[in-house]
Amino acid sequence: MKPFDTIIHGGTVVTASDRARCDVGIRDGRVVALGDDLGEAPQMIDATGRFVLPGGIDAHVHIAQPQGEGIEMADDFESATRSAALGGTTMVLPFALQESGRSMRETLKAYHAKADGNCYVDVSFHMIISDPTEHLLGQELPALVEDGYTSFKIFMTYDGLALNDRQILDVMSVARDTGALVMVHAENYDAIRYMTEQLERAGKIAPKFHATSRPMVVEREATHRAISLAELVDVPVMIVHVSNREARDQIRWAQDKGLNVVAETCTQYLVLTEQDLDGIGMEGSKYVCSPPPRDIASQQACWEGLKNGTFAVFSSDHCPFRYQDEKGKLTPRGRSSFRWVPNGLPGIGARLPVLFSEGVMKGRLTLEQFVAVTARNPARIYGLEPRKGTIAVGSDADITLWDPDKTQVLTHAMIRDGADYSPYEGMELTGWPVLTMVRGRVVARDGSLAAPKGTGIYVERRRSHLATLHEGAKGGS
Repeated sequence: MKPFDTIIHGGTVVTASDRARCDVGIRDGRVVALGDDLGEAPQMIDATGRFVLPGGIDAHVHIAQPQGEGIEMADDFESATRSAALGGTTMVLPFALQESGRSMRETLKAYHAKADGNCYVDVSFHMIISDPTEHLLGQELPALVEDGYTSFKIFMTYDGLALNDRQILDVMSVARDTGALVMVHAENYDAIRYMTEQLERAGKIAPKFHATSRPMVVEREATHRAISLAELVDVPVMIVHVSNREARDQIRWAQDKGLNVVAETCTQYLVLTEQDLDGIGMEGSKYVCSPPPRDIASQQACWEGLKNGTFAVFSSDHCPFRYQDEKGKLTPRGRSSFRWVPNGLPGIGARLPVLFSEGVMKGRLTLEQFVAVTARNPARIYGLEPRKGTIAVGSDADITLWDPDKTQVLTHAMIRDGADYSPYEGMELTGWPVLTMVRGRVVARDGSLAAPKGTGIYVERRRSHLATLHEGAKGGS
């Protein structure tokens, strides 16, 4: 038998279900042994005093996504996955947004071209459905699901993206028949437009009024409606980036009823509030995202949702724009109204350190819960298990070593994404990923990159464990 390529020794291995003091033997990019005294290998990694965790999976990120005229996203695949690796994430799932006049397969081909050879961590793609034509629903999507693109996102808000209820039902029907998973951005489009127009008439145009224009009720209503439509079609649904107790309780109600509903929350809803949008001048634009950060009570509700399992997944919703840039947060139109400020925050590199410090080290979450919401559950829900999301014989050796005693103040320089700021700048954090390994190769160590771009590859996915193929659908995987 070929000897191990790498042995990680002396650490505490933690998965979503248990922890143990043991060594990890790695060969050809996979975990092949767990045990004591595994011997010697060409690469010996000392993990004494460290937690050995599965690499994080960030299942909700936007990278190199086309924007409106004059707006440019801050990250390409090289810079975004660099930041991911430095922050302990070993796989990301960006969205492929279909542009007008381009087929979804052509869209995915374009995203592959952007990613191929440029990634430090592994990648797979969700699809965004903005124009559910008969051709897309009847031909393209079923074929693409068979090809491993097994999840797609729909929006209930935003100009050019919002689908009406009938369109949502049509998309959900295709998902049911193909075994795909539907992700929903749940905010009421018409209510937001109404609120925005009222605020602008009153001269309330500063960034802080972005939060006022999207109150909790518009998220709560849309969340309930999305769940109801999914119940009607009998299809699983993922409600993404939930920000508050009212929306969370709609999801908990559905889960208690036995509906096939899962949900996600994000970093900004645990540590930011709407007060962050109330900065001097345009400073508040740094925190404009949708749904917006809420209040301290909403933060507590989101922590509770992570702890009790209402939220199965913790993501960054990384959607970066530079602040000191007229193609970013300081776009001239944005100065005329919050409506035009580019919507989104950078966070791909800060996600895991913030959750580890604020969650694990402050006793809000156990290590096992941390692993569940950042690695195991995303792998299961998005068709990556058992290859990803755990440390087990046969799984990819996607591993992070965490130093629970390392304390530091977070700065953007530590994150190294393509933006020019971090919304979490200045947070005092305890615990940090000191080594990140992707398929057995160390890609980041002690805050520096240790492998070239191109280390990350595209990973085809199976259908979600939530999906059930209905009668008449194509064969499953």
